[in-house]
Amino acid sequence: MAERVALTLNNNLLLLSPPNNTMSSLRTAASSRLLSSSSRSRLSLSASSSPSSLSFTRSLVSSPLLSQKRNPVASVNRSFNSAAATTKCTSASDPEQLKSAREDIKELLKTKFCHPILVRLGWHDAGTYDKNIKEWPQRGGANGSLRYEIELKHAANAGLVNALNLITHIKETYSGISYADLFQLASATAVEEAGGPKIPMKYGRVDTTGPHECPEEGRLPDAGPPSPANHLREVFYRMGLDDKEIVALSGAHTLGRSRPERSGWGKPETKYTKEGPGAPGGQSWTPEWLKFDNSYFTEIKEKRDEHLLVLPTDAAIFEDPSFKVYAEKYAADQDAFFKDYAEAHAKLSNLGAKFNPPEGITI
Repeated sequence: MAERVALTLNNNLLLLSPPNNTMSSLRTAASSRLLSSSSRSRLSLSASSSPSSLSFTRSLVSSPLLSQKRNPVASVNRSFNSAAATTKCTSASDPEQLKSAREDIKELLKTKFCHPILVRLGWHDAGTYDKNIKEWPQRGGANGSLRYEIELKHAANAGLVNALNLITHIKETYSGISYADLFQLASATAVEEAGGPKIPMKYGRVDTTGPHECPEEGRLPDAGPPSPANHLREVFYRMGLDDKEIVALSGAHTLGRSRPERSGWGKPETKYTKEGPGAPGGQSWTPEWLKFDNSYFTEIKEKRDEHLLVLPTDAAIFEDPSFKVYAEKYAADQDAFFKDYAEAHAKLSNLGAKFNPPEGITI
């Protein structure tokens, strides 16, 4: 999918400017803006609308961009004096602003069908965590560093600038929320709104302050390594996750689709993707690729539908003896999958994060 990007950067921070009429509305909704490192950048980006594939693997799919017309999310804006809110709140994120931002994310999902790319955004921010590094933010994890160009340019993150474009107006409206919290809030809300389990989330993640605090490239999994099962363990064990959590998180591929022109995987189009929603095309893992259920496991187990995608790392969960125990369980029992997925997603979202207050906050 061809894209045109005009980019002006200051300190390598990508902040996306909404249309003028949306900005006018936002000025009345928030009296101040929180800009990381006191820098402001503009990105003008036009592309065809499309939902995105979810994966810790290479870039899969672009997501719809913000419409140039005022979308329904803008009408949900709450009246916040952001400066006052952040002054009164001692945590990294204001609880009331988090609640209102969640409602705006729900409205965004209804109109943009962007569940997969928002899940992927949260995963990729958190998935750089290395349990062997104690110092923050060098250890990586859920710290908002994915907003910087240097990390967005990592091969595994290609296309995630589209996710930032979708939620920038929410960040500017609710400036008392950290980027790290917004990424994880969007990810969990997308799962829940797609029919998945309620994720036991907490908030208060502190943001990195500049691109010099981004992790090095190479911490996220690949889709087709020589030894898929060993590769998954190498990457996820480094994060402190176990075999059950690897398989449960793999089940999130029930959402999304892959485009070969972006990732090198999948078909250009199938009977499940040729009519969208969003821009048509790509290959999904499941027939209903905007519905969160256990069909990822049932489809891979049966391997009867040539229109559905199975990556080498997907096949590994039914080939590796330890992984297979959980994959068989989840194929037979959606409730068991939902329970284990919710716990694994929440754990992933907290990896590497520094919380203020230390115990976090719930909303």
